[in-house]
Amino acid sequence: MSEHHSHDEHIHHGTDASQHAMPHASKGQVDQAAIMDHTTHEHPIHETEHGHSHTDHTGHELLFRNRFWVSLILTIPVLLFSPMLQEWFGFEMPGFTGDQWIGPAFAVVIFFYGGIPFLQMAQPEIRHRTPGMMTLISLAITVAFVYSLFALLTEPESGFFWEMATLIDIMLLGHWLEMRSVRQASGALKELAKLMPDTAERILPDGGIEQVPVSHLKLDDLILVRPGASIPADALVEEGRSAVNEAMITGESQPVTKENGMPVIAGTVNGDGSLRVRVTAIGDKTALAGIMRLVEQAQQSKSNTQILADKAAGWLFYIALTAAALTVVVWLLAVGFELEVLERAVTVLVISCPHALGLAIPLVVAISTSLGARHGILVRNRLALEKAREIDVVIFDKTGTLTEGQFGVVGMAAADGWDENRALAVALAVEGDSEHLIARGIRRAAEERRLTPPVIHDFEAIKGRGIQARYNG
Repeated sequence: MSEHHSHDEHIHHGTDASQHAMPHASKGQVDQAAIMDHTTHEHPIHETEHGHSHTDHTGHELLFRNRFWVSLILTIPVLLFSPMLQEWFGFEMPGFTGDQWIGPAFAVVIFFYGGIPFLQMAQPEIRHRTPGMMTLISLAITVAFVYSLFALLTEPESGFFWEMATLIDIMLLGHWLEMRSVRQASGALKELAKLMPDTAERILPDGGIEQVPVSHLKLDDLILVRPGASIPADALVEEGRSAVNEAMITGESQPVTKENGMPVIAGTVNGDGSLRVRVTAIGDKTALAGIMRLVEQAQQSKSNTQILADKAAGWLFYIALTAAALTVVVWLLAVGFELEVLERAVTVLVISCPHALGLAIPLVVAISTSLGARHGILVRNRLALEKAREIDVVIFDKTGTLTEGQFGVVGMAAADGWDENRALAVALAVEGDSEHLIARGIRRAAEERRLTPPVIHDFEAIKGRGIQARYNG
């Protein structure tokens, strides 16, 4: 009797997501560096010992998170002691000496602690004469703050401290959520960064081997990659033969055979053979670093909605100034110069600030990017994410994408006079020494049933079809 198993080859090409690690920074460094950096989306790039570039989104998230919670807590007394809100909602706080200064005192702290990021982020827009969302926000909170200080000495009830405080809280919340979504979407980059080894084994001219940090590798260095080790740089195989796992880089679910003259990619994992490879690219020139740069650039890109909102904010800035100026002129002609005239102008400037856009747009970005990252999808361009709603047909590569790329025994049909255990034991004997994915699946199924393989004869591998052997049972 002969057993014959045909092995179908499945080839999978896909794009795997990648992520980056976050550098460590002190709180002071985070607060000072992150504010200006966030607005322009020109995040500082740090080179690690592996040659990776990293963006400190963690610093931005901590900055806006901490300022939001502190500002929110400080806003509570501002709201409670606001004469305007007490009148609107019909409540009255217990009075005591100096209670009129509670709201303004907390509001000053909120302005300089919670509002300073937006004032600093508005500087590039003003400097380049391209007013946008940050300029509009800064204008609203600054005008409300200055007017409220002035009104405090004349008509305390007309101040806008509560409006300024809530506006700052809303904007801090929106930016915190946006930075958190970017960090969550960076999980795959972090996994890619972990692929790189810390050291490499460099082969010396005399044949000796020295262990060196990956950052010390140079072009044309000859390095030894042992079985199971990660490849430290892009290189060409000069000696040896092995199967390399490239799943995290190319998406290929099955190990790829590498032999003389074939390229290997930094971060991929060598199989069961030793390789001697000649370095062709190091640091930020490797394919892995290139993938990480693409993802970083994607995270800095803007969607059409964000671009439109920025343009609208620019126009709204000029419209708000014009409307405020017209308000002043009309009220001056109507009633003459009174504090009420300034109050109307400030009201126009404050209500022109797009509170909803400042919170809604970061929320949309946060939800979409976070959901994608949790499901293994990294968005390379946010414009593509918006266009995705028009998709009506999706074509997937099955193996390794919709499936795990691992073969297993899901059912058996035994011949007459045979039971499943006997058939599986014979299959185990035939496939015992094979490294094929189907063979591994058969071995796993047999091991689960604790089967012992019988003796087989006349084993033969049939190229392109599978293997066969003779069993006398």
